[in-house]
Amino acid sequence: MNCRPHCAACCIAPSISSPIPGMPFGKPAGVRCIQLDEDDCCRLFGLPERPSVCGSLQPGADMCGDSREHALRWLGWLEERTAPTA
Repeated sequence: MNCRPHCAACCIAPSISSPIPGMPFGKPAGVRCIQLDEDDCCRLFGLPERPSVCGSLQPGADMCGDSREHALRWLGWLEERTAPTA
């Protein structure tokens, strides 16, 4: 499966704990990554500066569903289920 154009759910919904250029402390869940361009494409795609966790998310029917909204909800649900407890 290929990424849906203008989706970027995987660059918005999950938290990223590793540094990202422009976001030295990572990014919280639900926050748009600073490396997304105006077309919702990653400026770091294929570059060594891209966090390894970003490359680990691969598009699939369960995650992506049939819309961006589905992907945002699914990834948000996954974020809640995997967040550390206080």
